[in-house]
Amino acid sequence: MAVLMGGLSAEREVSLVSGRECAKALRAAGYRVTEVDCGPDLPARLADLRPDVCFNALHGRWGEDGCVQGMLEWLKLPYTHSGVLASALAMDKVKTKEVYRAAGLPVVDSVLASREAVEAGHVLAPPYVVKPYNEGSSVGVYIVREGSNAPRLAETMPDVVMVEAYAPGRELTTTVMGDRALGVTDIITDGWYDYEAKYAPGGSRHECPANIPAEIEAACLDYALRAHRALGCRGVSRTDFRWDESRGLAGLILLETNTQPGMTPTSLAPEQAAMQGIGFPEFCAWMVEDASCNR
Repeated sequence: MAVLMGGLSAEREVSLVSGRECAKALRAAGYRVTEVDCGPDLPARLADLRPDVCFNALHGRWGEDGCVQGMLEWLKLPYTHSGVLASALAMDKVKTKEVYRAAGLPVVDSVLASREAVEAGHVLAPPYVVKPYNEGSSVGVYIVREGSNAPRLAETMPDVVMVEAYAPGRELTTTVMGDRALGVTDIITDGWYDYEAKYAPGGSRHECPANIPAEIEAACLDYALRAHRALGCRGVSRTDFRWDESRGLAGLILLETNTQPGMTPTSLAPEQAAMQGIGFPEFCAWMVEDASCNR
């Protein structure tokens, strides 16, 4: 088995941690594992290795957006997580919202805008969020508050970005494993749930299971499973929510679905699996046994 990790995206360092943790867990589960730090020579390396299965621990562009999935289909190598179409859809936040709306799932308003338009003035009434429409891990996210000027974007931001109405409230998340939603976690931070809060030890606190009304818990489980199915996901996914508790069920909205959730020591999906009595080696082994291609 090959564990694919690293890669070329802004989430390379997170992927390396995920990959190493998954490789260790899979060895503990009895698999023979080769760790593959993915670069431009990946097709040739996999053609030489010919692994029985590829465990995809890549995050971000090229690894989570359908690109590596298409290559693995070409090589006829079974792989974990979602296929080409679901990966591409879920990585594109605009397309994801279109799928959510068609499935009757609640989202906030958003538009695509050029970086010049975003820097020239408010594209939406503040508060709003500016972010790349095809990145993960809160890479390149700007929150524009009421009374603030239009943001100056970093040179690394793309020429076209998503501008999205700010959704206030608590940060909730639900992992789906096959046809089962595992639970709801309340992510508690001192500020925005940014890259540092996601991955630095002590950057956030996870309340798992979340202390929320039964109606909201049931809705998160239902919405996450519906999102997983509507996007055509396979294996494990994780859907993120914001919940404005002052508005009850009407205050619950979907942010995005992650087709390859993090597998680091601070990650949420393994934590929710553990809450259901599924240890990390067992969780990783399940994904391996669920692997396929031609999807």
